[in-house]
Amino acid sequence: MPATRPGQRFDVVAFAKAAPWAVFFLCQTLAAGAAEFQTLKGHGGPIMDVAVSKDSGTVATASFDNSVGVWSGRTAHWLEGHAAAVKVVAFIDPERLVSAGDDNALILWDLGNGSKTPLEGHTAKVMGLAVSPDKDLIASASWDTRIGLWPVAGGEPDYLNGHTAGVNKVAFSRDGKWLFSASVDGSIKQWDLSKRAEKQVVDRNGFGINVIALGGFDGASETWIAYGSQDGVTRVVDLATGERLHEFAFERRPILSMTLSPDGSRLATGDGHGYITVLNTENWSIETDFKAALKGPIWALAFSKDGAVLHAGGIENIVYSWPVADLARFDPMATETPEFLKKPEEMSNGERQFARKCSICHALTPDGGRKAGPTLHEVFGRRAGSLPGYSYSQTLLESGIVWSEETIDGLFLDGPDHYIPGSKMPMQRIVRPADRDDLIDYLKAATAVDDSDGEME
Repeated sequence: MPATRPGQRFDVVAFAKAAPWAVFFLCQTLAAGAAEFQTLKGHGGPIMDVAVSKDSGTVATASFDNSVGVWSGRTAHWLEGHAAAVKVVAFIDPERLVSAGDDNALILWDLGNGSKTPLEGHTAKVMGLAVSPDKDLIASASWDTRIGLWPVAGGEPDYLNGHTAGVNKVAFSRDGKWLFSASVDGSIKQWDLSKRAEKQVVDRNGFGINVIALGGFDGASETWIAYGSQDGVTRVVDLATGERLHEFAFERRPILSMTLSPDGSRLATGDGHGYITVLNTENWSIETDFKAALKGPIWALAFSKDGAVLHAGGIENIVYSWPVADLARFDPMATETPEFLKKPEEMSNGERQFARKCSICHALTPDGGRKAGPTLHEVFGRRAGSLPGYSYSQTLLESGIVWSEETIDGLFLDGPDHYIPGSKMPMQRIVRPADRDDLIDYLKAATAVDDSDGEME
């Protein structure tokens, strides 16, 4: 498989059509390693990020269910504290990690003593985190257009300003002198950390940049930066010259996740159509390009400590861990379609409204699973904020609302942000009265208990 020349665009689809035998041969002849395929189950919502400790190899996961999982084998220790979806998690050392997400806050977790320290200051959701090589500084990327620099030991943060739209990702150089950031404004910036100032714009295009990875090494620092953007293209840029060295174009978009193997030899990307692509960074050839998820995007990617396993997550609430040497052999993720992705014709209108507006956060079963919101089982007649075991907002606790046909109708007529200002519920409305009526009828049937045998209908 030929490598691309500087500035040359490699069209994956064209290559696959022209030489399908090469892709097949490559996938079949990769030597199988000692790693085994496995899944990590327990989250109650989509997987937004996966992190691996460089020291211990421990896996941590961030989910839409507002929680962080720290995994020992296939068993998770759950970290609870965020008030909204957790978008990103990063290890500081084997005993400490940091997470952030849609509640605009970072939380510093100490696994040794069980403490958690909120780090507040951003005014919009936090999409990216990075830890400095000396483990003294945390960088955060926020949609408030700022980059936060947080001392791990405590103290007030510094903020870097310069992007004109939300910041998605940040990455430290391995010598700790530079910080790189990627933004919705279509730019990658390099920051001088000693001066807390912008050094240069590394690259710019007309599409928002979602993910970045630094690679190569000349004895002092990295030599290239790779990034993936909304247009579905992965680009590699020379850090010294700013020249675009390689571009990988796909008929799929956007690029949503990216990770570099510990030895720097492989760069993996995940996209909105459920594909994972693994690039060989020595000759910039494609090792594997396969459909990893039957439904939905790949939001999370991370190599294991030894680089033998690739962890991936997306719309399903399961993390899939594939041996890198045999990626394409295993069944795709999301073999069961989540309710909110079912075909409309497969559901009644009431179920369809529930699937679109409620199912990602709420279950209908008594235990409720690990969802972002409390279970709706027997919700009619229940006082808002009264279900044991769920951390409600103070606003909801003090609302005095009792859930009924009238109050549920009002919730979706006005939207939660107007009906219960300050609650955790995301902004959404159901405008048509008939749709609200159908949702209420569906909930009354699906959340009730069958008196004849005590089981839920």
